[in-house]
Amino acid sequence: MTDAWHYEQFDRAGSAIGFRITGKLDEVQSPFQKIEIYGSTDWGNLMLIDGAMMLTARDNFLYHEMMSHPALFTHADPKRVVIIGGGDCGTLREVLRHPGVRSATQCDIDEQVTRMSEKYFPELCESNGDPRAELLFDDGIAYMANCEPGSVDIVIVDSTDPVGPAEGLFNKAFFESCHRALKDDGILVQQSESPLVLLDLIREMRAEMGKAGFASFQTLPFPQPCYPTGWWSCTLAKKAANAGFGFREADARARPFPTRYYSAEVHKGAQALPPFVAEALAG
Repeated sequence: MTDAWHYEQFDRAGSAIGFRITGKLDEVQSPFQKIEIYGSTDWGNLMLIDGAMMLTARDNFLYHEMMSHPALFTHADPKRVVIIGGGDCGTLREVLRHPGVRSATQCDIDEQVTRMSEKYFPELCESNGDPRAELLFDDGIAYMANCEPGSVDIVIVDSTDPVGPAEGLFNKAFFESCHRALKDDGILVQQSESPLVLLDLIREMRAEMGKAGFASFQTLPFPQPCYPTGWWSCTLAKKAANAGFGFREADARARPFPTRYYSAEVHKGAQALPPFVAEALAG
């Protein structure tokens, strides 16, 4: 029997990646996008949205841990966290591992992403019933625009690529809403694509954040095998100029929960950007 494979081509990267699959498990067309679930021989279940790989059971911990723990350990005392997007609930789970967090609101426009995650990635949804968790299925852009000023410690934008429903999450107007909702010492986190082939997008995103009032930035790369080039990043932004991004290293080392990728040492290492990335982002 010939092995079946699912291939995804990345035009902007001039490359493709494939997964050996055992078959399609489910498919749903929501009002916003098509969501597909496949089984695979080596990567567990796979979720695709509009044909683009969103996550695999095998490697999603890399993304979810780096989207959450660096920011939460950088902030002095994060209590209220808002996640825009993140419908698979993996970032929510990681945020709620921090005992000091009092509330975590996840606002994703597409309820079907969460329902498919509950069914096919139940391990990511372990914290959905946490009393500190609030799951909203609504427009994240409108949610941030209506947030009470100075009411949030950390905003995590766990979005898909800047197309379709996520297109409005990468511009000045949205970042202005985040800036207004954050406290003075608040941190914005945005998934920021591949630093290998999408540096222009990272530069543009940081420029839009700057126009919105953010003045200090830190981009942290990390491996992500199921995404274009296998190398991804998140970008942290603060309001104050020349704000440092030192983190609570002792707390990170003594974290009272398990991680598979994140550690104080990994955090420090991610802060040391390769020269070609540092030079591009400094310009």
